Parts: sequence; structure tokens; C-alpha cells
Amino acid sequence: MTTSTHNADPEELARFGKLAHRWWDPDGESRPLHDLNPVRLRFVAERVVLRGARVADVGCGGGLLSEALAKAGANVTAIDLAPEVIEVAKLHLHETNAALPAPLAIDYRLCSSRDLATAEPGTFDAVCCMELIEHVPDPAALVGDLAALLKPGGKLFLSTLNRTPVSFATAIIGAEYVARLLPRGTHDYRQFLKPSELAALLRRAGLSLDTLSGMAYNPLNRKAWLTRHTAVNYLVCASKS
Repeated sequence: MTTSTHNADPEELARFGKLAHRWWDPDGESRPLHDLNPVRLRFVAERVVLRGARVADVGCGGGLLSEALAKAGANVTAIDLAPEVIEVAKLHLHETNAALPAPLAIDYRLCSSRDLATAEPGTFDAVCCMELIEHVPDPAALVGDLAALLKPGGKLFLSTLNRTPVSFATAIIGAEYVARLLPRGTHDYRQFLKPSELAALLRRAGLSLDTLSGMAYNPLNRKAWLTRHTAVNYLVCASKS
């Protein structure tokens, strides 16, 4: 398996692999993910019935969203290309299930979006891909894979960062250099996508954009919420006709 074949940057994988051991620490480097996760889950749950649904979590990291989706009743297939984060996700799932009367239905796999799309095309009711597209060398290829995974009528949920001066000041200068919420180098501004650019990728993959929503975050009180302002973080829901 080579990262070039699987639309991944080795430096990006190594960077996130180093964070794996603290992925589930709500006060660690993944703190913003912990704070944003409930908002993302609600965005998904309001647009697809999760109980009994088959859901793919692409770029699952340590499994924050994967476990939340499974707790809502979904049967989750969660994939990532960083071995360290998949191991952490599996370990945390084992610990979570030990305290539950019925285990969560999550199948963690070390594989790429292309691997999964080739093996199981058209089999998922919903696909989630949060904060991944701005980290891959070929965003169009990723969107094509995500579309291929969906059943007809299935829903794709994406979150990413807009390419604006405000997002540069907030997500890079503010989060990485001033507040140090994220390790320096986490984001490359050149890879941020404007909503119009993402919408074009969705159309090219045969998807229609249903919803576009901004997402705001206050790191001081650790509150996150949906907003109509999309200058920094935003979420989209798209459908496969």
C-alpha cells in the first residue's frame, strides 16, 4: 500500500499519527474536535435516520464521530490511512464497549476511500468526511470515491475550511500560532476550498448540494454552533440522485 496510490500525503499521515495517543483527551491537541463533534453529529442526524443506517466515516481519525454515530444507532464502517489513529480508535472502542450492555457496531479499517469504494460501491446510506478534504492531494478524487460509496438517495456530509482571509487569521494564525489549539503546520491555506469550488466537485461526481451551513466556534467557552456565516468552517450535505 502506497500513500501516493491512496490520495494521501505521507507528512500529513505522520502528523496525525503523532497525535494519536492523545486523540481522546478533551484537553489535548484534538480539543477542537471534541467541541465540534456534537454539532457535526446533530447536522447529520437531522438529515438522515441513523438508527439501522449503514454509515461510512472516511478519515475517521481516533473515532470521535464514529462512536457518536454508532451510539445514535448506525452501523459504522470507519476508515483511515494512519495506522496509529486506527489502533487508538479500536482500543477506545474496546474500552467503551466494556461499559455498555450492547457493543457499538463499528468496523475500523486501515484503508483508503478508493479501497472502500472499490470493495463496497453503492452500499452506504450516508457517508461522513469531516476535516479531511483540505488535507488530501486530490480533492476531486476523494469526492468521487465518497459519491461511489453511496446508495442512490444516500447523503454525503462534508466539513472543511473556506479559503478566506478570515479563515487564514482564525484557523492558522489564531488556532496554530496564538492560541496553540492545534500543532503548527496542521493546515495549509492553499488547500482550503471555497464553497463554490466544493459544490463544483460535488456536481462533477453526480451529487446535488442540499445544505450549506457555517459552523462557529468559541475556544474560550468551548462552544460550537451552526451559523449562516461560512467564512471559516462550513458543513455541506449532498445527495446522490
